[in-house]
Amino acid sequence: MRHEFHTHTIYSDGELLPSELVRRAIALKHKTIALTDHGDISNYKELIQMGLETKKELKKYWDIEVIAGIELTHIPPKSIPKIAKKCKDEGVELVLVHGETLVEPVEEKTNYYSSLSEDVDILAHGGLIDDETGKNLKENDIYLEITSRKGHSLSNGHVLNVARKYNIPTVINTDSHAPSDLISFEFAEKVGFGCGMTQDEVKKSLINNPLNLLDKIKNNIK
Repeated sequence: MRHEFHTHTIYSDGELLPSELVRRAIALKHKTIALTDHGDISNYKELIQMGLETKKELKKYWDIEVIAGIELTHIPPKSIPKIAKKCKDEGVELVLVHGETLVEPVEEKTNYYSSLSEDVDILAHGGLIDDETGKNLKENDIYLEITSRKGHSLSNGHVLNVARKYNIPTVINTDSHAPSDLISFEFAEKVGFGCGMTQDEVKKSLINNPLNLLDKIKNNIK
């Protein structure tokens, strides 16, 4: 079964309605899918409400765990801990931060201020993460993303090395925006092997770590 913690719908820059995205994930044998549209101070409440309502409705009919999440994107780095907390207080289940990918002009120190927050769950496509940030990520139990998305995936090898050095759990995500972005379990394995993961690391990233993250989400729901 596949666990996916990073997707986008028409509520930000994705192509699909939440229901169609979830349905397509079911067809690819996903057990979990998180709705994590791009958010900032202007729209976080609406996105969280959408995610929670979608989760509640689809749970009645489909056997898949829908996670109401958000990806804080291109916001002032120093505001990240504050806005992440606002999101959790509003009832969001999963907070990602749009990390310092190599292919977008994400402001410097985004990774660092993300790593200081107890309310951030995943640093997405973190780019060239430094040692201080790595230590903070471990201390605050923040997961690192290995991504299949074109461009963002250029730093997967570096992210993996940071994860190894500081024993930070990793998850393999797609950052899906279109139907073709969703991947099977088998392709996700290839993404892991492609950045240098061992068989054991791939297993942890696709099975053990997602289950641990789901437990964390359930324990943190306010």
